[in-house]
Parts: sequence; C-alpha cells; structure tokens
Amino acid sequence: MNQSTFNVAQSLQQVSDQIRHFESLYKRPENSVQLLAVSKTKPAELVQSAIDAGQRAFGENYPDEAFKKIELLGSNNCEWHFIGALQSRKAASIAKHFAWVHGIDRLKVISKLAQNRSSELPPLNVCLQVNIDNETSKSGAKESELPALAEACASYPQLKLRGVMAIPAPRTNLLDQREVFAKVRKLKEQLQTSYPSVDTLSMGMSADMEAAIAEGATIVRIG
Repeated sequence: MNQSTFNVAQSLQQVSDQIRHFESLYKRPENSVQLLAVSKTKPAELVQSAIDAGQRAFGENYPDEAFKKIELLGSNNCEWHFIGALQSRKAASIAKHFAWVHGIDRLKVISKLAQNRSSELPPLNVCLQVNIDNETSKSGAKESELPALAEACASYPQLKLRGVMAIPAPRTNLLDQREVFAKVRKLKEQLQTSYPSVDTLSMGMSADMEAAIAEGATIVRIG
C-alpha cells in the first residue's frame, strides 16, 4: 500500500467512524447512514484507491469530468451519484452514466432524464433538491414546487423517486443546523405519504454532518 492509498483509506475510516458514532449518539439504526464520497476534481487514481479501500458510492458535480472517470473505472464496483447543478443539455448523458441524480428541481430535467434512461438499465434513482433557505445563489425548487416534481418523477417508469436533497445556508450552531434539517425531513415525510419509494434524505456535509444525522439523513456527502 503506497502513501496516497493509505491516506485515502485512513480518511475514509475516520469519516466512517464519525458516522457510526453519530448514529449511536442519536439512536439511529447502525449503518442507516451512507457515506457518499465526493470525488469531484479528484483524479481517477485516488478514486480507485477509495474503491480498493471499500468505498462504493461516489458523488460527482461536473459531467465531462465524471464521464471520463466512469469510463476509466467502470460501474461494476461502484455507484455513481450526480450531485451538481443539472443542466438540461447534459441530462441525456447523465441519464446513461449515473445510478443516482440528487439535484432534480425542474420539470424539463425530469422528462429529459426519463427519455434518455435506457430500459436495459435499472430505473434512475432521483432526489428532489429543495432550496430550503430560498437562496438566490443556489439551485433547488421551492417547497411549494415539490409535489408537482414528485408527481412528474413518479409518472416515468425509467425513474425511481427516492427522496429529498438539500444544501442549507451555512450555520455554525448545532441547534440552528438541526432546525433547518428538521424542515427538510418533514418534506421527505410528506412525500412518503404518497410515494412509498421515498426513503432517502441526502443532506449534510463535513461542517454539519452531526446535525444532519440527528435529523434523519440517510446519505451524507463528504469530500
């Protein structure tokens, strides 16, 4: 094991230990929170080191960069999640290469993903992105738009509606972080009443992972 491989394995283990600790602290079921390793801008060699260390789920923001990695590394031993802002002109390629898309916020994107998802592939797992703080600088739908987006996703057999994703504005206080994540959790619970496939809360990064896990995150995105 070379030094870079060791560092990747060590970092993954540290994050995994933190996740398990917070699961226990907040009485979440063991292994109920998945680590999504954010691999954007990371070279394929480092991603391969993470795969060798046992990591399976990777998040990418930039389509062209991601397509090259997926071509090099394949999809047999890992699961690719698109977590960036979704441009409709890239939707066709994203539908072909990824297993998950976390940033659904427009009806136009939903139809393009569905139309370009091959019937030979499993349904594309999708999360609706909510702009929970109504920030003009961020992507995401308004809370009031989620029902229509969910209905559209559910109308396509090529898509599987899995849940909600959010990136709240930064907060330094744990209680404030928990408060906003609780709002996202309630949106997911509302969707669950109509869509049984909804089981996912994609929220929480390095600075607010504890609060996200406390409020029900099932996927945390850590770079």
